[in-house]
Amino acid sequence: MKHETPISKTRLKKDMAALQDLGAELVALSGEQLAAIDLPEFLRDAVMDARRITGFEARRRQMQYVGKLMRKVDAEPIRARLEAWKSPVRAQVEQFKRIESWRERLIFEEGALAELLREYPRADEQHLHALIHDAQRERDENRPPKSYRALFQALRALLEKRDK
Repeated sequence: MKHETPISKTRLKKDMAALQDLGAELVALSGEQLAAIDLPEFLRDAVMDARRITGFEARRRQMQYVGKLMRKVDAEPIRARLEAWKSPVRAQVEQFKRIESWRERLIFEEGALAELLREYPRADEQHLHALIHDAQRERDENRPPKSYRALFQALRALLEKRDK
């Protein structure tokens, strides 16, 4: 006979904290987003109450109550819906990081432009070279980053064009 190992107190506390955080995300949603999620009536009412409460301590207690109610529902569909709404934002953040990375490499690394041109053969080499050169000069002369910003915009247009 095989007996199950009990769940540790720490694991239970982490799970409850995660449910309370999920409840806090529900409270932070817009009315339209909240209406789009299928919630049991008792949980929807508690979330709506939490949205109306302005007092710090009363709101904290209500948030704990929402977390407690979250234990009575299947949180996975709720979590999946919230993640789906976050995905486009994550994609934008990743795109922004890629553009930033290319810009920094182009300004500070020799040969980065050649690598960019291999990856993006339709890029305007002369325009990018001029922007890189101007951005480097702005940095060296401690001038406003006009070309630095323009380089970012050019890279964004280039990367978005290929991603489509």
